[in-house]
Amino acid sequence: MPSHHQIAAAARIGMLTRERDTTSASAQALRELARALPLDAATLLTIDPLTGSHVQVASIGYTAAASQAMAGEFIATPWYRNVVRRELPPSISEDAEDAGPRFRHGWFYAERVRPAGFRDGVTGALRHRGRMVGLVHLSTESADAYDTDARRLLASVIPALAALADPLAHAGDLHGLAETDAASLVTGDGSVIDLPGRDRPRVLREDGGFGALLHAFTATDGRRLRLLWPAGGGWRRLVLHRHPAGPGLAADAVLVHETPTELPFGLSPRELEVLTRAATGQTNQAIAQALFLSPRTVHSHVEHLLRKTGCASRAEATALAVRDGLLRPDPDHLARFVER
Repeated sequence: MPSHHQIAAAARIGMLTRERDTTSASAQALRELARALPLDAATLLTIDPLTGSHVQVASIGYTAAASQAMAGEFIATPWYRNVVRRELPPSISEDAEDAGPRFRHGWFYAERVRPAGFRDGVTGALRHRGRMVGLVHLSTESADAYDTDARRLLASVIPALAALADPLAHAGDLHGLAETDAASLVTGDGSVIDLPGRDRPRVLREDGGFGALLHAFTATDGRRLRLLWPAGGGWRRLVLHRHPAGPGLAADAVLVHETPTELPFGLSPRELEVLTRAATGQTNQAIAQALFLSPRTVHSHVEHLLRKTGCASRAEATALAVRDGLLRPDPDHLARFVER
C-alpha cells in the first residue's frame, strides 16, 4: 500500500505534464520519484523522432559515462527486450521470478551497473498514445530495494513520465490546434516529423516554393507567421509557429499548421498578391514593375480589394492584412509580417 507521501509525489508528477518546459518538468519529476522510491540515480530518456536513438531528457545521480551507457548501450541488451514486453517495470531483484534473460548474468550489469556501485535497479518502458517514446531507469546502491509495491508505484506514474518524455506530446496542443487540422514539425535541415493522429500539411507534400519561405521564416528568429498559400488546387490558411526546444527536438523546429480555406472577402489571387505587396510599403508603381503590370491595372486591383474588404484606404487594408494574416508573402518580403 503506497504511503501518503508516495501518493502525493505521484500526484505532483502528474501535474507536471501541464508544464510547457518539459525539460525542467522532467528533472522535477525525477526529484519527486526520489521522494517516493529508493534511488541513488535516475534518468529519463526519450526516443528521437528522426533518428530513433535514445536521448537523455533528465538525470540525477548517474555519471556522464553511466548516463551515456543507459542511453546508447542498454537498448542493445536482451534485458531491454524484457523491459519492453513487461507491463510492470522489471527490476534486477526480481531475477529469480523472471522467466526472461537474467540481467545479473549479463555483460551490462557486470561492466556498467555493478562497477558504478549499484546493486538494484528498475526500468520502465514509456508509451504515449500507443507509441514507444522512451525509458525510465532507477538505480540504488541497496540490494533488493524494488519489490512489487515499488514497481507498481513506478508503473502508476509511467503515463505522466511518458507524456514528459514524448517530444511530440504537446506539439499540437501547445497552439490549440483543432483535432482535424493538418500539422507537422519541420526541423532546421528540412526534415519533416509527422505528428501522431494528424495529416501532413499539403504544402509540405507539394512544396511549390514553400520550403524557401519556411527557411526564410526560420532565419528571422520570429515567433509566428500567418499567411495564405495555394496547394491542392485550392488555398490553405497557414500558421508557422516557432516550436520550443525540447528533448529530441532542436530549437529551430517549426510547427506548420494548415487548414483549407477560401480566399477571404472574395479576393482574387492577384488582388491578394497586390495587397501583400502594398502591406510591405510598395507603391503602385513598384508593384506594377514587380508584377509586370501597368500602374493603371494595379490601381484597379487596389480599388477592387478596398471595395471587397470594406476598407477606406490602402493603410486600413494593409493593417487588416497584417492583423488577420491575409498575406501571400515571398521569402524576400516576410520579415515585417513575422510576429516576435
